Amino acid sequence: MSKITAAITGVQGYVPEFVLDNEKLSKIVDTNDEWITSRTGIKERRIMKNGASSDMATEAVKGLLEKTGTKAEDVDLVVVGTVTGDFPFPSTANVLCDKAGLKNAWGFDLSAACSGFIYSLATASQFIETGKYKKVIVVGVDMMSSIIDYEDRTTCVIFGDGAGAVMLEPNEEGLGVQDFILKSDGAGRNYLVQPAGGSLNPPTIETVEKKMHYVKQEGKQVFKFAVTNMADVSAEIMENNNLKSEDVDWLVPHQANLRIIDATANRMGLPKEKVMINIQKYGNTTAGTLPLCLWDYEKQLKKGDTLILSAFGGGFTWGSVYLKWAYNS
Repeated sequence: MSKITAAITGVQGYVPEFVLDNEKLSKIVDTNDEWITSRTGIKERRIMKNGASSDMATEAVKGLLEKTGTKAEDVDLVVVGTVTGDFPFPSTANVLCDKAGLKNAWGFDLSAACSGFIYSLATASQFIETGKYKKVIVVGVDMMSSIIDYEDRTTCVIFGDGAGAVMLEPNEEGLGVQDFILKSDGAGRNYLVQPAGGSLNPPTIETVEKKMHYVKQEGKQVFKFAVTNMADVSAEIMENNNLKSEDVDWLVPHQANLRIIDATANRMGLPKEKVMINIQKYGNTTAGTLPLCLWDYEKQLKKGDTLILSAFGGGFTWGSVYLKWAYNS
């Protein structure tokens, strides 16, 4: 019997209707389109006005079920990468299963910030590889607007809201997830963190007044670590699998900053036409960026294409996944 791998057999995204472009943002905080575009590559981002992370995830999952012709009751497991769950508990996966009618699935959330989708994909793939699970949905979703201070120029220009979902199924053709490298360094919490809301700083009047429930970031430090580590881990997974730049069809990079994306592509020796970029439309949707890229570029993907997914997130967390695309759109 040939080896079972976990292959992506469908992808679907969801972004809210409301568009917060750079011009609108410049009326809220001291910034302008040129400043944002030159530093990040972002032109606009989507904002969820009514609802929660589970609502965006539900739209993506329902669309995924319809696209792949999958019955809701046939889904075995749901893994949700998110740092903006509806509640501290129950998990967003739990809520999502109820809203999407996934009556026979169990699920859990995985917290790895912007690396949430990569961590979730690597974790979920192993449930498929055991042979016990046949249909596993992996979701990357974040409603970053719920934890962003729109008076803080260092963070509010970067983040947007969105969700993406992929279906994982067993494959015996050698397609799907081939390898992954996941890394973390908890010392990074000093540079990118949501200080309050957990057991260290539970909600109080003081934590609210001090705006401790918003994302805090030291941009220069985060940029320095992200440029180095995202590029390094992408090069490392290529080296581990004897891949040359000409062997890679697509880089699917986390959409945090255009300069970080360019640095990663350069390290891998890839031209721009092999790099998935949609940061200009959505900004940084945290765990949502990678599946939204796959969704946007799905029609350009061919069965057998070699993809390298790469991300870097708060914590710090980072990693890379090497996979072979399993279908033609």
